Amino acid sequence: MTDIPTEQEHSLATPSAASVPSGAAPASGEPTASAEAAPSAQPPAAAARGARSGSPSRRHGRGRRQPPAAPGAAEAPQGAARAPRATPPVLEQLAELYPGLFGAVFLPLKRGIFQDLLQAHPEVLDREALKAGLAIHTRSTRYLQSVAAGLQRHDLSGQAVEAMAPEHVHHALLEVFRRRQSRGDDLRPKLLQRLVQAFEASGLSREAYEERVRGRDEAANALLDEAMAEAAARRAKDEALLRAFENGGQTVEVFAGMYGMDPRAAALTLERARQRRALVVAG
Repeated sequence: MTDIPTEQEHSLATPSAASVPSGAAPASGEPTASAEAAPSAQPPAAAARGARSGSPSRRHGRGRRQPPAAPGAAEAPQGAARAPRATPPVLEQLAELYPGLFGAVFLPLKRGIFQDLLQAHPEVLDREALKAGLAIHTRSTRYLQSVAAGLQRHDLSGQAVEAMAPEHVHHALLEVFRRRQSRGDDLRPKLLQRLVQAFEASGLSREAYEERVRGRDEAANALLDEAMAEAAARRAKDEALLRAFENGGQTVEVFAGMYGMDPRAAALTLERARQRRALVVAG
């Protein structure tokens, strides 16, 4: 669902619910792995660098132990709550090796990171375990949140090296909000606003953007249509304000006061309208 590293692009290509469209397909010939697959056993060198038994996980950024249960407290019925899934040892290894990428904060990974990791640590990282671990990592909600935010991809040194593809941002947004929606909150209005923002940040025309993000899922396409309509209405309003400002001859402060706007918000709106107009002329 969002231009994730080539080796893991499939992790967003398989929606977890019918309401989520598929993401970009992985590049031909790149390794793929199921997010449900457990990593293979670690070699001795890898196990030596794995998570320490009983120690807090750097990956999750927690150092506090859970308090003991109160005396006499009744045990939860079997199956009443799902126990948290154990972090694969290879991901604990990566959090130790690259805390800025795999630690308490997840950053989007550059395409080709799988090969980069194998080349950097050939005696430490097991190929199959790494493949499965990266698939799990890039399907995690925290990773998808960083993609949905439109953050750039990063290399092993922690440097931003390439922009996130618009279609991957779009599909990550859908998946993150789908997971949150399952809690019972109505997040549709916020999702629509985020979809509009992602479209506007892409710098693409509506036609080019839809060509990249539209999938086969009708519910997701309906959300896209609604977001595009909202974006069109916002653009029309901004253009009308820009024309009124240009014809009025007032300062931004005076103009903002006439329309009951904050001067800084008015300046941003006018500049956004100018940029859109320039893109139309250039296109």
